[in-house]
Amino acid sequence: MIDFGTAFIGFLLMLTFMLVGISIAASLFLTAAIGALAYLGLPTLLSFGNTMWGALNDFILTCIPLFILLGEILVRAGVTDRMYRSLSGWFSRLPGGLLHTNIVSCGIFAAISGSSVATAATIGTVAMPAMKARGYEEKMVLGSVAAGGTLGILIPPSINMVVYGAITNTSIGKLFIAGIVPGILLAGMFMLFIAVYCMIKPSLAGEAEKPQPLSQRLRALGDLIPPALVFFVVMGGIYMGWATPTEAAAIGVVMSLLVAAWYRKLSFAMLHDAFLAATRTTAMVLLIILGAFFLNYVVGMLGVPQAVSNYVAELGTTPLETIWILVLLYLVLGCFLETLSMMIATVPVIVPLVVSLGYDPVWFGIFLVIMMELSLITPPVGMNLYVVQGIRGKGSIIDVIRGSLPFVLAMLLLVTLVIYFPGIALWLPSKI
Repeated sequence: MIDFGTAFIGFLLMLTFMLVGISIAASLFLTAAIGALAYLGLPTLLSFGNTMWGALNDFILTCIPLFILLGEILVRAGVTDRMYRSLSGWFSRLPGGLLHTNIVSCGIFAAISGSSVATAATIGTVAMPAMKARGYEEKMVLGSVAAGGTLGILIPPSINMVVYGAITNTSIGKLFIAGIVPGILLAGMFMLFIAVYCMIKPSLAGEAEKPQPLSQRLRALGDLIPPALVFFVVMGGIYMGWATPTEAAAIGVVMSLLVAAWYRKLSFAMLHDAFLAATRTTAMVLLIILGAFFLNYVVGMLGVPQAVSNYVAELGTTPLETIWILVLLYLVLGCFLETLSMMIATVPVIVPLVVSLGYDPVWFGIFLVIMMELSLITPPVGMNLYVVQGIRGKGSIIDVIRGSLPFVLAMLLLVTLVIYFPGIALWLPSKI
């Protein structure tokens, strides 16, 4: 068993690999390989093949490419455009107008894609031209899309939750349902901020919208049926016990194909693009998971979790103080690391510590996902900031950062509520 100081040096070494530009998967493997050779010997390193097979030969991981493919097909089927137009008629008269449509559209698309970056990119592509034409303040538009996109990893299904559940052996079904209430609460907080801010300064929301006739708005709700149906079948199948997450994801893919056929978007060219994009993303995610599993194996063999737990015990901090230390740690890491790498780099060490303090691993999964959401819109590495700026195509990214800052405060408020009222995340799983 190694001491805390040595473990900390290893962690810094891994961060250094990532910061100098080495890929996440390679950084994880290099750190594990150096630790194995230095303390455990060559046989441990040679066991990588067995670890790789054991990690990837897991039925639950099959849902990752399926959920990714589900989102890719629905995007190419034009579901997002129809959904946005349908929602805009209902929210255009609220203070903030189409800014609310951005948040709700992000929430709905998050419930079928599982990816924050995909959510921000897809909704941003639809929203920005419409809002520019109506004279909305650009910073607010950019901030609402970047922040709304973060809902992609909190509202189920979530690729990040699948990865967390696979690494920590936590129920993915419980993680999914634990994210529903915090996800809806965060979306509501975003919308409340927009409404209050736009009541104080109405010019932010551009020109007033002419109200659509009720009959027109009701007809437009039909465009929400396909994504809602996909979501309820996928999540309902999991929680009713009819299907595992992997089987539910497969059913969702079949339904997405039917939706594409209904909208006459199903073609070999569309399927080629969707499968190619899904394959690329899946390969990246699974390679990172593979490196994480090997690092997890080496970290466990070296006794790093016990060393960290002993160090924290010697500090004499209370469990609550330890959680707030973790908040600061993830805020700092989020400024330099991408969400998946940040989660995978810390989970093998942090989760055993948190569980030893009496916290539920499902609760910590939600806490961790919210902290990863923050990292998506905190500079200098916030992925959603760059995605939204890329869609915008001009100006400075500083505008995107300024527009996102108020939403960062909303996320910090949610983190505080989840810490002091854990039932926000754990009440719904306890009922199902």
